[in-house]
Amino acid sequence: MVDSICIFEGLYYTRLLPLVYFRPQYDLRCGILTLREKVEKHLPGIPISLHCRGYLNDTLKQQNPALEVNSISGKSCLFINGRVIVDESFKDKIKLDGPDKLFVKGDAIVAAKVSGAKLDSLKHQLSDLFTHSDFQDLVKEEVDVKIVNYPWDLIHANGEQIISDFNVLTKDIKGSKILGKVYDGAYLINKENIFIGQGSKIKPGVVLDAEEGPIYIGKNVVVYPNATIEGPACVGDESRIKIGAKIYEDTSIGPVCKVGGEVEASIIHSFSNKQHDGFLGHSYLGMWVNLGADTNNSDLKNNYGSVKVVINGEQVDSGSMFVGLTMGDHSKSAINTMFNTGTVVGVSSNIYGGSFPSKYIPSFSWGGSEALTSYDLERSIDVARRVMQRRKIEMTDVDEKLFRKIFDLTKEERRKRGMPN
Repeated sequence: MVDSICIFEGLYYTRLLPLVYFRPQYDLRCGILTLREKVEKHLPGIPISLHCRGYLNDTLKQQNPALEVNSISGKSCLFINGRVIVDESFKDKIKLDGPDKLFVKGDAIVAAKVSGAKLDSLKHQLSDLFTHSDFQDLVKEEVDVKIVNYPWDLIHANGEQIISDFNVLTKDIKGSKILGKVYDGAYLINKENIFIGQGSKIKPGVVLDAEEGPIYIGKNVVVYPNATIEGPACVGDESRIKIGAKIYEDTSIGPVCKVGGEVEASIIHSFSNKQHDGFLGHSYLGMWVNLGADTNNSDLKNNYGSVKVVINGEQVDSGSMFVGLTMGDHSKSAINTMFNTGTVVGVSSNIYGGSFPSKYIPSFSWGGSEALTSYDLERSIDVARRVMQRRKIEMTDVDEKLFRKIFDLTKEERRKRGMPN
């Protein structure tokens, strides 16, 4: 039996940009939980350490003061790729009490059980990203697990992961799962498949339809009158679902979000707002995002073909008919903004204009369909600080340092578009 777990980052984190500029891969959400939280739920009782890119080290330590970051204790360790979606079957496929071994799926590392001198060696390499060469001396075993490669993989797995997470989070509940207040005139369909957390309020006229999948409502959520939520879906703690909102299946709304209009098969990570009318489909919004009134995105091409998406400067065929908007942390759209199928917006950008902007918008951009220029770093930090203060969260020196580092890391994106840095 291993005495520690290290969730690690590998070279292919770039495929998940811009969503992972401000966080490691395993802090992305899929279902109700993040990829890291799934490890904690399915492998309880084993101390976890976190491995990340060097520039995220101080931020992760600030966010996780009780955990080891880029450090490992213990005499044996199970390294788990941060892109793996860990589920109930994972521990049966990865033998925790077996010999040292490398578990792979095709050319992707899934996990590695390491002890002794080999582990001692790896403890001195935690400032680097892990590759196959770090585990080349281990016996390989092919295993069938789910691995996230691109942002749309999170979206496509979201519905089944809401169901899986719902079962994990509610399995020990005896009796009713309705802990909050449901007002007269609200309709709960398939009530046994609905969880409503303490302090939450479901107002008159609301329809929670869990016939096709569960609905998970966290703590202190308010679902305002005449909103409809179809499962599988989840709404995180302290969030607000606005009057008349239409939340369709396979949607995850993280904590402290305000959401209205029409949302389908999308993930809104946390602390982000889409308060007004407008359609969001097959999309992933990072943290501190704000979509202006009547912002809409396309998630389906008129020819019903496979959507091509620009990831880290390269065009990738998603192999999927449905891919919407991917928007990085701290980015915003103005009223009446339109995003084409498969659009990617980097971090800390402000997008506006009367027609579709480019399908790839570099981080720290200002503008839209007519022209793009660079968003001044000092102004972007000042705005982010004010936005965070509105949620009673202070931007620390560590947070500001990370902002400045990401601005430097994304200079090449803007240079290729002829934008000043």
